[in-house]
Amino acid sequence: MNSFLNNLVEVSGNENATSVDGGLVSDIKGFISTGSYTLNALLSGSLYGGIPNNKITALAGEQATGKTFFCFNILKTFLDDNPEGVVLYFDSEQAITSQMFEERGIDSTRVAVFPVSTIEEFRHQMIQVADTYRAEKNKKPILVILDSLGNLSTLKEMEDTASGKNVRDMTKAQALKATFRTLTVKCGSAGIPLLITNHTYDVVGSYVPMKEMSGGSGLKYNAGTIVFLSKKKVKDGTDVVGNIIKCKLHKSRVTKENSLAETLLNYESGLSPYYGLTEIAVKYGVFKKVSTRIELPDGRKVFEKNINDKPEDFYTDEIMEQLEVAVGKEFKYGSAVVEDESEVLEIADEV
Repeated sequence: MNSFLNNLVEVSGNENATSVDGGLVSDIKGFISTGSYTLNALLSGSLYGGIPNNKITALAGEQATGKTFFCFNILKTFLDDNPEGVVLYFDSEQAITSQMFEERGIDSTRVAVFPVSTIEEFRHQMIQVADTYRAEKNKKPILVILDSLGNLSTLKEMEDTASGKNVRDMTKAQALKATFRTLTVKCGSAGIPLLITNHTYDVVGSYVPMKEMSGGSGLKYNAGTIVFLSKKKVKDGTDVVGNIIKCKLHKSRVTKENSLAETLLNYESGLSPYYGLTEIAVKYGVFKKVSTRIELPDGRKVFEKNINDKPEDFYTDEIMEQLEVAVGKEFKYGSAVVEDESEVLEIADEV
């Protein structure tokens, strides 16, 4: 660090201040996989990425769009990748059971569930956790989940309900803003990833159909990543066998906003890791679309259903390397391929 700059940093008294070349507290240190290659790519620009491991990430959607399921997938991946890691699960819906952890093969000895009912309760407990974790000398990897923000009440609402008052709580949005203004800094400086689920609702009176996230602007401004989830049913004959989860990137500081990806949630086999890759492979020339079939690099022609049924047979290491480059072009900022540089020069001259 420049000596003059170093002196200014020291006299400021800000223990988190540093020159950019020394690395910043806000730098993303890594990612936690979601269990879906396409969703990983949407969030991080890499098949092997996922949610940032020191930022606030929000998954928003209507009921039964897979929010809690994704939380469990991310939770399990995190624990599998970090043998000494722990998870704090703040549950405002009273929907989490020990059986849910057992069925997914999750080590429940490394997960603590915190039932919470108000924003103030969550904020206080989370601040205590962040401050304690930051002061810890021998830190273990940690993941915090809040499921869900939309179901949290406020102290005022609880008191009004208890006293029989039927009035609208005007303090909730302000309480949420205060919560996330505080937690963004504390979780970021401590290196704690915070994964939040939230509800969405239809915007009444909009010119085109729109979804909005509940809870005001507090989470919108402070979350590093916001993904809106929706679903469509998958049927085998007349039986519903799963859902295709449509993921739209509403906000991101890593990849292109408004990008889209799909993943398959099967009721029997769970989340399909490879679903959605075929479309990207065709778009970037890794595979070719020939009539109703897919042509592979070795010349074989197969139906897409064959690929989806046994993806491991088709997505070899070589194919995955090519797809890693493809998703970078698809989702990362500044990754567009310029085919005619003269067009860029002409535009620059005009400007």
